[in-house]
Amino acid sequence: MRKKVNIKDIVPNSENPRTISKKNFNKLVKSIKDFPQMLDKRPLVVDEDMVVLGGNMRLKALQKAGVQEVTIDVAEGWTEEQKKEFIVKDNVGFGDWDWDLLANEWDIEKLNEWGLEVNFTEDDVDEKYTAKIVAPTYKPSNKKPDIKDVFDKQKTMQFIEQIKKSKLSDEQKEFLMYASYRHLVFDYSKIADLYAHSDKDMQEMMEKLALIIIDFNKAVENGYVELSKKIADIYKSEGILEHGK
Repeated sequence: MRKKVNIKDIVPNSENPRTISKKNFNKLVKSIKDFPQMLDKRPLVVDEDMVVLGGNMRLKALQKAGVQEVTIDVAEGWTEEQKKEFIVKDNVGFGDWDWDLLANEWDIEKLNEWGLEVNFTEDDVDEKYTAKIVAPTYKPSNKKPDIKDVFDKQKTMQFIEQIKKSKLSDEQKEFLMYASYRHLVFDYSKIADLYAHSDKDMQEMMEKLALIIIDFNKAVENGYVELSKKIADIYKSEGILEHGK
């Protein structure tokens, strides 16, 4: 039976196992103040003694928000076992979210404000985007490598020689020569050693070129890496440094 009652007539359930963090409780209070109309569509569930079975935390938030009258749904004729079962099942989240849809079609900040904690993690990388990619790190050795040993330019130089001998225009040759440098092969473990043993100016330029990524979030901001499953998979691959390649 659904009806409206004075909030003072409702009894909190001291045996309800549901807990809520202070942060989420404050969000709940805010949501009630911002959208009070939803309360009529989502009544508190109480037993015949007005003890809360569903919505214990909501009751506290309603009290904090200063609400005087609330809609309740009375569970009549339930056994104690049924009441306990309802309390547990009412607080269990069945089903999953379409995280890809949430990431692309919804305002994440709003979702968090509404109480849905959207924190994409690497554990969910098969279905979610993440900013929490844990990239492998290298421990530098005691020896500084020669610069010529940290990359292989053989394929690039082969392309450049072919371009020079071609009958293409100078403008076309210039473009293709620049493109040839895409085929440089870098040894990132040796690049890490080079970085560790270089002076500050060299280190700064290596960071700017994203040969070494010290701050992942900054790298994202600068466009060196993307928050996507593809990047996460690359980071999991063997031999990849903290690099947005």
